[in-house]
Amino acid sequence: MTTRGFNLKILTVISAVGLLMLTPVAAHASACVGTCGTDTANGDVTLPPGFSSYNYVTTANGPMGGGTLPSVFGSAGVTSTNGSTFTTDAFTASASELINFNFNYVTSDGSSSYPDYAWAGLMSTDGGTNYLIFSAQTQPTGNTVPGETMPALAPGTALVPATSAIMPGAGTDGGPFWAELGNYSGSCYDPGCGLTGWIESQFSGEAAGSYTLEFGVSNATDTLYDSGLAFAGVEVGGQPVGSVPEPSSLALLGAGLAALLFVFRRHRKMH
Repeated sequence: MTTRGFNLKILTVISAVGLLMLTPVAAHASACVGTCGTDTANGDVTLPPGFSSYNYVTTANGPMGGGTLPSVFGSAGVTSTNGSTFTTDAFTASASELINFNFNYVTSDGSSSYPDYAWAGLMSTDGGTNYLIFSAQTQPTGNTVPGETMPALAPGTALVPATSAIMPGAGTDGGPFWAELGNYSGSCYDPGCGLTGWIESQFSGEAAGSYTLEFGVSNATDTLYDSGLAFAGVEVGGQPVGSVPEPSSLALLGAGLAALLFVFRRHRKMH
């Protein structure tokens, strides 16, 4: 290879790496109240399509009031007890800019008497409007998403699919196996236990402004038989937000640097 050819190849690799470095990389979450974390395929909860991990919130070991639906949206329609809430870093959004993410609601608490629930809210950080853009709630029959007694979702919200019944897990009476449910993994209290599977939430009804996204899950009436929410791929206008898992830019960057190092070493051996 001529020096000119080698330099051209180096420039090509550097350009590719440079483009990858311009791709926004997720930052750390701004806040967690209760039990939050990141996991991979675990029990009945698979990886979301196209992702190598996901974030979660769970009622297991969550504090009282930790996952309660914010009062700005109205009542959840049940007595909330303990749970957890995850808040992303702040970001800006243009008017009607698409905000999307994937979620999977998982519950060991069946029965209409204990309708645990999960939610996601687009929360203004500059005094603007707040938007409820997702909800799920344990029900013995019918749809789990959106939540039956939860407030209406904000205009501009679309769920794919639009509604979702619960799917039984592989445990006792349909109880889902998922480590994030703690001692109740694989257990079930009455019909309604299981998981929704991965669903996409799309929202484009916001005013321009600065926001965070909050993801919460709460026990209802008691603190037994835990529930959780897995989520991934939070994007605003196609750009990732916070530390929510995304298709890895860092992995691509590493591959580009490795290719650059390989070309450099090979060139040295030839000269």
